[in-house]
Amino acid sequence: MSSEYEECIQKGKIKPFSRGRSLVSKEMETSLADLKSAEKTFADGNYKWATIQVYYAMFHAARALLYSNNMRERSHYCLVVAIKELFVDKKLVPPSLLEALKEAKSLREDADYYDRWSQAGCSRLLVDARELLAIARKIVIP
Repeated sequence: MSSEYEECIQKGKIKPFSRGRSLVSKEMETSLADLKSAEKTFADGNYKWATIQVYYAMFHAARALLYSNNMRERSHYCLVVAIKELFVDKKLVPPSLLEALKEAKSLREDADYYDRWSQAGCSRLLVDARELLAIARKIVIP
């Protein structure tokens, strides 16, 4: 167990969640809806809002993965840590998608808090989000 994951558990930022598996489908539906919204917003040329939406598409896919293990996050950072520990380290999710999730989090923060975004950054995230959703769906909905 990584020290980051252990710290997230100790701080209560990752914890058992008995209802997790029952919410997986809802999280995947939310993820897909956010991705569709991001694609439309991107096509409309609103790259700032599309960046925010695509991050949340990835966030909800990652949350569905965590829920499938009956675990819950209380921190965006700890969600990333948990995905690494429970899915990337076990070779269920490629490391490149963990990096994409981290980048999406960073770009969402830049867009949301600092009014900085780009069409190119958002375009990359859309590609990565589609891949993450597809992999998450295969894992959580066999």
